[in-house]
Amino acid sequence: MILDIVQVGEPVLRRRSLPLSRDEIVSPAIVELIENMRETMHAAPGVGLAAPQVGVPLQVAVIEDRAEYMEKLSADQIAERGRRPVPFHALINPVCTIVEPERVECLNEKGDPVTIAADGWYARILQHEIDHLNGIVYIDRMRLRSFCGAANYERLWKNRSVADFLREIPYET
Repeated sequence: MILDIVQVGEPVLRRRSLPLSRDEIVSPAIVELIENMRETMHAAPGVGLAAPQVGVPLQVAVIEDRAEYMEKLSADQIAERGRRPVPFHALINPVCTIVEPERVECLNEKGDPVTIAADGWYARILQHEIDHLNGIVYIDRMRLRSFCGAANYERLWKNRSVADFLREIPYET
């Protein structure tokens, strides 16, 4: 079932989500939530979705970055972003440790401990979804001067490099 995605302003997006026990993780309700989140992420379309984004204050996120999502990107854009396909998986009760590469310790959908080492685009996806589980939304981390609507992004930035962006919109201190 495709779930409704809540928008910034909803209180659930600004609160730390609740962790799950192993018994809760393997319960029919959480198994169904993970599958519904997967369907919702695909329908969006997106590469990650955290439970608070569908109004559920639990430490659950799903991630999948399919090769087909990269078909319209140039080889340079893929390389610059460090992007590669990532198979579907769930993160439960994740803890992010910043090392080279970034490491996330969490439980999978069976309740088993997992350590994920990531870099590039995958590390960004992980950080973004874990932020949602901790009440942080992307506008809290963005360079405010870079904020623009979809039409301006398409017109001005979509096919430009990060280096171009940084030259034209320097980081404010």
